[in-house]
Amino acid sequence: MKDRHKVLIKKFFAEQSFIDSNIESFNNFLDKGLQEIIDENKEIVPPIIPQDVEEFKIRLEKVRVMKPEVVEADGSRRAIFPMEARLRKLTYAAPIYLDVVSYVNGVQRESFSVLLGNMPIMLKSKYCHLHGMREEELIEHGEDPDDPGGYFIINGTEKVIICIEDLGANRFIIDKTAAGPSPYVGKIFSEKGSLKIPHTIERMKDGIFYLTFARAKRVPLILILKGLGVTKDEDILNFVSKEKKYDEIIINLISFANIKSAEEALDKIGKMIGITQPKETRIERTREMLDKYLLPHIGNRPEDRIYKAVNLCKMVKRYIDAVNSGMIDDKDHYMNKRLKLSGDLLADLFRVNLKILLGDLLYNFQRMVKRGKFPSIKSILRNKLLTSRVYSAMATGSWPGNRQGICQRIQRLNFVETLSHLQRVVSPLSSEQENFAARELHATHLGRLCPIETPEGTPIGLRKNLALFCTISHDSDEGVILNELKKLGVRTTI
Repeated sequence: MKDRHKVLIKKFFAEQSFIDSNIESFNNFLDKGLQEIIDENKEIVPPIIPQDVEEFKIRLEKVRVMKPEVVEADGSRRAIFPMEARLRKLTYAAPIYLDVVSYVNGVQRESFSVLLGNMPIMLKSKYCHLHGMREEELIEHGEDPDDPGGYFIINGTEKVIICIEDLGANRFIIDKTAAGPSPYVGKIFSEKGSLKIPHTIERMKDGIFYLTFARAKRVPLILILKGLGVTKDEDILNFVSKEKKYDEIIINLISFANIKSAEEALDKIGKMIGITQPKETRIERTREMLDKYLLPHIGNRPEDRIYKAVNLCKMVKRYIDAVNSGMIDDKDHYMNKRLKLSGDLLADLFRVNLKILLGDLLYNFQRMVKRGKFPSIKSILRNKLLTSRVYSAMATGSWPGNRQGICQRIQRLNFVETLSHLQRVVSPLSSEQENFAARELHATHLGRLCPIETPEGTPIGLRKNLALFCTISHDSDEGVILNELKKLGVRTTI
């Protein structure tokens, strides 16, 4: 019987690993995430161009990731394996190439593939030379066949990216406030690409609902809805609920019954947030702000405004029902949490540093144009800038958003400690504050987090570990799901 168990366990670990979720997250980042970030910055239009040129733009096309390699002193490139990187104090990284095309007056000027920078590669990921190797081959390359991978080699040092536990984005949560003018507050972190904007819905003592987001602080919600184009009171009531007419909404509608058009609402919002320009400009700037910063995960096109209005109405309905019933959301329920794995954190790092690289590219281009030159884009793109910033962040653990300790030196006292370090999950909450509810063991942790493994002292409950056989699902492509639903006959009701 014992031999059967051994065979079963060996077969399981031949196909699975304790840290498959982390490796899959990194693979997704290189396969899809990199291209998505490039597409966010797809077209670049320099503000200063040569006088004899009417239009000039740069397009970023396809990105490609190669296998890890090293550049020797004579300039030659060759493949590098993890053990050599450890012994020579090198970074185990692969070059990233980007196709770039520039256009002058709508005609292609140049098209080339350029080295964007180097990206550290996770051991045992699909871009690692060790991926898919048999036990004998791993031993031949100086690796332990039982080593799970899931870490990086930076300047010869083994580094692990620690998972971050945070509230899920694009989820509306209603909570009680300890202090403030409103006893209850509804919050949603609307996230799309580099934008992550907190939105807050409150109801004050006068019964008016207020929305706070970006530059707009406590703007009446009815004004926002009318600014989005829902100007009829009946439509607002139906969007909130067709079955029941809420008195709380009727009070709000009466208070702003004098606002009859979207332009009036936008003008009033513009005045409230301090836009002091002429009326037409104020209306246009307010409309742009609603398109770009209000619930960006829904979209930023004019046709998305109606969907934003409907979502806000449904949030208000949830707020009223929760307050009336006293059934507020549990922030510490694991349904409301999301884990940021290595792929998600590297996407944050790459996104920030790509913008710095493109800003540097524009600066160099404009400087050359002012001197009367029309430079080639290939000659002014500094690939070492991206590489050095990524390496520095992974060497020091300092991440965008003033986060520290994200990347740590892996602990190698024994195999179990290494496994524990690879499975670690930390909360962004400060260990200096009480946060009793966040530290407590929650029933939804069962099967997901280890109920025992947490340190004593101030980090207790904020530093946890994944359950050994825990697997983590990943985001699905919304576009694919929506297309499938449409094929099945699902249609919008608006």
